[in-house]
Amino acid sequence: MQEKEGASSAGEGIYWEYESTLKKWDAELWSVVGAAGELFAFRSEVYEHVPADTIVEDFYLTMRIAQKGYRVQYEPGAYAAESSSVSVAEELKRKVRIAAGGLQAVVRLAPLLNIFRYGILSFQYISHRVLRWTLAPVLLPFLLIINILLAARGETSYQWLLLAQVLFYTAALAGYLLEKQKLRLKIFFIPYYFCVMNYSMYAGFVRIIRGNQSVLWEKAQRRV
Repeated sequence: MQEKEGASSAGEGIYWEYESTLKKWDAELWSVVGAAGELFAFRSEVYEHVPADTIVEDFYLTMRIAQKGYRVQYEPGAYAAESSSVSVAEELKRKVRIAAGGLQAVVRLAPLLNIFRYGILSFQYISHRVLRWTLAPVLLPFLLIINILLAARGETSYQWLLLAQVLFYTAALAGYLLEKQKLRLKIFFIPYYFCVMNYSMYAGFVRIIRGNQSVLWEKAQRRV
């Protein structure tokens, strides 16, 4: 039972550990690129009003402040606590909204793509955020297809890589089927959570194109 309960927050927990590590490294290099809305502070004089239709205003505001030349720092001693979502379907509500907001922000923060003007900040923004929200989800299926074609040539190294990909997505499928039975095991749930996060980018893109993503939070049900 303890393993099942621990797995329920495994995906979110590992994601936040990963994000926290990246924020720490970003701050050491130059500036954090995006802050969590429930846990960030800034000087009143650098605040600016954000457009009313902004979906992820915390990220947009953080990057606008950094764009002005300020460095956003990471404080490892600060923390906020929240329980995990009751289900992946509930968590998906958040992920799709964040994905849609991220894609919206990429368009609105287009000047930050100019690495000749913003230097290290542009490098951090593009590598940490833009590529994750755009190319990474798109390339995943292409990597699998290309791997299949290369493995078909008989190259052992590509065959091992293909086997690894197949096992990963099989584990993700197992995580999905087990989650339907209210059973979450870390070894299966983590790859499933990874796939859900990348799927959310496609769903977020569709919402942005259709213009039906509300700026209001649809609160996900949390475990108590």
